[in-house]
Amino acid sequence: MHCLFGRVVVQSEICHMVEKDSFYLFCRAGVIIKEPLVKPKPEIGIDVLTAIDPQSLEDSHIYVHCYFDNPYKDMLIRIWKTTFLIDKASGARSGMMHAENISIAPKWTLIADGVTFHFLLIFSSLPKSCERFDLIEEIDQPGGFLVKDIMRNHEDVYHITIV
Repeated sequence: MHCLFGRVVVQSEICHMVEKDSFYLFCRAGVIIKEPLVKPKPEIGIDVLTAIDPQSLEDSHIYVHCYFDNPYKDMLIRIWKTTFLIDKASGARSGMMHAENISIAPKWTLIADGVTFHFLLIFSSLPKSCERFDLIEEIDQPGGFLVKDIMRNHEDVYHITIV
């Protein structure tokens, strides 16, 4: 039998733990291994902190919940990595970082007949000055997603219907 507690692995037939201010592992062989429960935080030097770009510390993500009403039978759907949020005023582009519950091209997701399909897209941040943006799936074929004039909110969480 293997007992695994934290980073310590001991092969033994009998292992048990006593909980106190420290971590103890008692094994049949009579070996006692002591390790503190709380690990000290790693220190970050002042030179590292000053080298970090302040804008990257304020970096956040934009969450776009998408809903697609499927009136068809055996409908397939997917999203391309070339899907962006584009600031209407500056043209700044926010790239898609992650997609949940939808396949990324070239794969496809089959949607159940006659249901509203929900998926989540996560994008990098847009400039703080952005007030309106478009969601655009840039692909070399017809049928790319396009949702125009999405009004920016403070939470950067959006619910949109894909038509």
